Amino acid sequence: MIPVPLGVKVWLATSPTDMRKGFASLTLQVQEVLKRDPPSGHVFCFRGRRGDLVKIIWHDGQAANLYVRRLERGRFLWPSPADGVVAITPPQMGYLLSEPV
Repeated sequence: MIPVPLGVKVWLATSPTDMRKGFASLTLQVQEVLKRDPPSGHVFCFRGRRGDLVKIIWHDGQAANLYVRRLERGRFLWPSPADGVVAITPPQMGYLLSEPV
């Protein structure tokens, strides 16, 4: 699990994301689609259309990080698209990333 400090917001992109995107493209998506600042220290999570792959970007104050988690079977639970972005807490992120459906 990613050691996210308390007080850090976790933002989920609710629409499916093209999982071929790398760090630069996801950072651009944070700026243009989610309307957030990537080096803010917040965590940004993206899920692919099939639901078995998640990419997470996070600037921890020292470096920019890209995390990838792929499930062999099952899917990640994810909220339905509301306005394109949902804020959750770090413990909720831990639940989302650890419990496949």
